Formats: sequence, C-alpha cells, structure tokens
Amino acid sequence: MTEKLSILGSTGSIGTQALDVCEKAGIKVAALTANSNSDLLEKQARKFHPEKVALSDEKAAAALRLKLRDTDIKVLAGRSGVCECAQQETADTVLNGIVGMAGLEPTLCALKAKKGLALANKETLVAGGSLVMRTAKENGISVLPVDSEHSAIFQCLQGMNKKAELKSIILTASGGPFFGKTREELKSVTVAEALRHPNWSMGAKITVDSATMMNKGLELIEAVWLFDVLPSEIQIVVHRESVVHSLIEYTDNSVIAQLGVPDMRIPIQYALTYPERIPSPVRRLSLAEYGSLTFREPDYETFRCIDLCRRAIEKGGLYPAIANGANEKANELFRNGKVSFLDVAELVEAALESVSSKENYSLSDVLEADKAAREFVESHVR
Repeated sequence: MTEKLSILGSTGSIGTQALDVCEKAGIKVAALTANSNSDLLEKQARKFHPEKVALSDEKAAAALRLKLRDTDIKVLAGRSGVCECAQQETADTVLNGIVGMAGLEPTLCALKAKKGLALANKETLVAGGSLVMRTAKENGISVLPVDSEHSAIFQCLQGMNKKAELKSIILTASGGPFFGKTREELKSVTVAEALRHPNWSMGAKITVDSATMMNKGLELIEAVWLFDVLPSEIQIVVHRESVVHSLIEYTDNSVIAQLGVPDMRIPIQYALTYPERIPSPVRRLSLAEYGSLTFREPDYETFRCIDLCRRAIEKGGLYPAIANGANEKANELFRNGKVSFLDVAELVEAALESVSSKENYSLSDVLEADKAAREFVESHVR
C-alpha cells in the first residue's frame, strides 16, 4: 500500500479525486504538479503540505512561488520541474494523471527513479508502449492501471493462475453522448453537445475523445501493452450504464466482470492500496436500482476512431504515437471550432497514411513522430 504519493496533474479530474482518496485513506502527499492552475495548486499545497510542487507554465510557477513564499514548499517550473516531482525521493508511488503526450517523459522519469507507478495517462502507453514497458521491466516496477476499464481487467486477472488461461479481454464503452447517431446526424454536432457525457465527469479533451470513441481505441492500445495481449484478443462492447467496467474471458469460456458505480475513486484507490482493499467513500452498487444492464456492438462505421487505433497497433512501431498525436491536435481544433466532429477521424486516418514510422524507437523518436503528426493535421485543416 502507498504511504507517500506524488500526483502529476493534481488540479485535473483524476488529480482532485486522488487527493480525496489520499485524505480519506491517510496517504501522505510528497509532490504535486499541474499545468497552469496556480490558484488551485496553491490551495492543494496548503492543505496537503507536499515538499515540492511544479507548474509546467513558467509564468504561473513564478506567480505560485510568490503565493507560497510564506511556506517551506519548493516551487518548480517547466517540464524539468514536473520530472523532478516525479522522482521525489520521499514518495514511494507516483500517480500520473497528466492529460496527453506531456505525461510520457514524467512516466519514464518515475520508472527510472524506481517509483511505483499508478497510471491514468493513456497517451504514455499509446505513444511509447514498448519504451515504457521495457523501462518498467528494467527497473523492476509494475505499472498499475487507474483507468476504470484497465483497473477492472487488472482486478479480474487476480484470479488467473497462468497467462495461458486468458482467452480475451472485453473492454466496455459508454458510447458517449452520441451513441445511436448516424454520420449524417453527427455532421453538425457542437462542442457543447460533445462535452455532455452521460455518466462520467472528465476533462474536455477526454470527454471529446469519448464522444468520438477515440478513447476506446486508445484504451485498446493501452490494454495490448498492459496485459501483453494481441489486438485481436480484445473485444469492445457498448454498455451505456457504465456499471460493468470491463470483463475477461477464460479459455473455458467463463467470463469474469468487475462492477461498481461510475466513480473514478474506486480504481484510483485500488491502484494506491494494491494488493490491499480498504473501505471506500464511493456509494455501494445496487443492481436492483439499475434494474437492467444493456450491451451493444459498437458502430464501427460511424465511430471510425476505434478501428484506426486497432490498425495503428497492428502496424506497430510509431503508428500509435502518430494516431495519438494527430488526435490530440484534431481534438483541440474541434474544441476550438476549427474543424467538424467528423473531421477528427478523417485527420487521424490521413496522418496514419502520411507520417512515417519506424519499428524500434527512442523517446526522441516518439516526440518527433508526435510533432510530425500534429503538424500534418494543422497543415491539412481547410
């Protein structure tokens, strides 16, 4: 069980819920980082008394340094500051809740410092999967998933005797706000509509990814690396109620599922207390209240991002990094009103067809592929 934690991305949805878990579970906080929200980070720092805090935005960090000058908390700035917090000596675990590719380098820093890693940053494994898992293995570190779906799979696998018993992984998807819509109906959807997720409260980027179902494609890639399975061994099913968080199928066709109310504090807490379980502030699940649970096949033709991600991981190399980088830029452009909802998948596909890849890669290769994919998308916006 974690005794002292560093949280990367503490002002975001995952970070704020992780701090709630820490407070209730008695886990101490060693370091906190954020992008630019100095006001909230100041409040968190004064409440949880970490040794270090960092803001990626250097101007925001300078402002925070002034705000915290009456404390002994060390205020750091920029990417190097975030990485220093990821390596904080007094922490035994790092929870990476940073959104996007910005989370990759801090993940590697934490692993090289031999910190336990609770991973909520999808892009870390999507873009640099082989690099991350190799670094984890070299340093004797297990990567514990925080995503609700991957945590569910991880929990289900605890009863497995050997890898050969696993037949398939079944990832559940809420379907987002547009489940059942046709491509014609999606042509004119607005950002506000895309941000109305039916079950989960998340940041804007991740919520749009859920609307396009890109998040499920990214999770498919993540599952390949976390659980050492082939893409063909991963099924996806739309489950609108978000009660069954994912399932695994054994070789004898027995299926094991993990269920719970849709509250991220459950997987966050499990990653921080593993292998123990402790009481949770989350309300208990009442199946009778739900009455029925539904399961549907995804509409792969309308929500094309899932298969684009499957294609990327099947091709291997830097293709997942290209898909991720193209999506991050296209998602941003959609949120800023520069492209349509359906353009997101089109831009990702075009980047996969145009940006060059390589099989064996370093961190610099991943960052270069990410940059090239973003530039490609930006240059092809009409």
